[in-house]
Amino acid sequence: MSNTRWRLFGLLLLLVTVNYVDRGSLSVALPMIKDEFGIGPEVTGVLLSVFFWAYAAMQIPAGWLIDRFGPRRLITAACLGWGGATALTGLAPNTATMAVGRAALGAAEAPIMPAGGKLNAVFLTEKERGRGATILDAGAPLGSAFGGVAITGLIAATGSWRWAFIAAGAATMLLGFWAWRAIRDTPETHPRVDDAERAHLARARADENARHQATGRRAGLVHYLRYRSFWAMCLGWLGFNGVFYGLLTWGPLFLSESKGFDLGAIGWSTFVIFGAGFVGEILGGQLADRLRDRGFGTNAVLRSLLGFAGLCVIGGLVGVVLVPGPVAAIVLLSTVLFFLRWVGLFWAVPAILGGTEDAGVLGGAMNLAGNVSGFITPIAVGLIVGATGGYTGALLYFVGAGVIMTISVLVLDYSTRLAPRATSAPVQGGAA
Repeated sequence: MSNTRWRLFGLLLLLVTVNYVDRGSLSVALPMIKDEFGIGPEVTGVLLSVFFWAYAAMQIPAGWLIDRFGPRRLITAACLGWGGATALTGLAPNTATMAVGRAALGAAEAPIMPAGGKLNAVFLTEKERGRGATILDAGAPLGSAFGGVAITGLIAATGSWRWAFIAAGAATMLLGFWAWRAIRDTPETHPRVDDAERAHLARARADENARHQATGRRAGLVHYLRYRSFWAMCLGWLGFNGVFYGLLTWGPLFLSESKGFDLGAIGWSTFVIFGAGFVGEILGGQLADRLRDRGFGTNAVLRSLLGFAGLCVIGGLVGVVLVPGPVAAIVLLSTVLFFLRWVGLFWAVPAILGGTEDAGVLGGAMNLAGNVSGFITPIAVGLIVGATGGYTGALLYFVGAGVIMTISVLVLDYSTRLAPRATSAPVQGGAA
């Protein structure tokens, strides 16, 4: 069997990695940008937030377009668009034009994760989707880790944060052409999927659809709004991103202003912290699928793994507040990211709840909810830091987000598909 599906998810890992290098470049370069433009923490928070406003606003439209036109076209357009926006941000003469560039970046990046969720539903079997979800989402900590090193390295090599942004954007646009050649919307249309792999996936999809009595038609987002599991999915991702985006956007400044790290130390510390997240995410996906292969139920596996991870995240963040040393901060934040990224398993949830037909729009809704945290968190942290002159309140804000995430992952029913059934039988479980 050709196993093209796993090479496809390797490419998605690369795309999401570059995605996070580009979106995190502003945070890494902020010490230089703040000096050049003379901005305070409140304006910094707004500037960091602009990306997420546009990114969140485009999630549901992007998910609908993916279900309608397929992920291949949307991923290619996204790569070209966000690469161009990254390069143009490097030319910004002031904070207003930089904000416009960041908004364009957010809008262009919006289809990537919902498209990955759609490909997870179409190209992988039910017992492979945990690994697929975490391979896809592992690009977030990997890009955040390498982004710190890559952007600081480019700044050091060129002597300018502007040229670093231009180079990163040009590389992303080239990846768009590769994506068009390598991605297809279904296994049946992919030239590198052989007959054995195609038959394997077709059998698995037929068995899954028969078991869930799938209609083969899209139900649309409104159908899912009455189910508890839909809202738990959204709130879980909101809490998750309250922690992750908080550390992604304000983490470098926290290390600079609270721990006294210079630019080089920030780059390598970011690599260690988010690199731990990448390792944790890959291991979490492997562990979830292996436990399911051994016969443990989906609810038992995901609730236990993600509930334990949530407790570790909360404990680690409280530890950063109580233990002020710089080395302890790196160790504790690395632990937080290691367990936080287990919740990347959530990218299998749109396929679980909506099947192949509605995975795109459900992924968009989930990511919209998550990115509400994206645009609130940078502003909230900026206001907290500006008002208190320190980061203790911001860390407690992250603890609150971790609590929301932990409750949600324990409430969600991972075993019941919410899509309409061919027999029109009522869905058991997950109803609000």
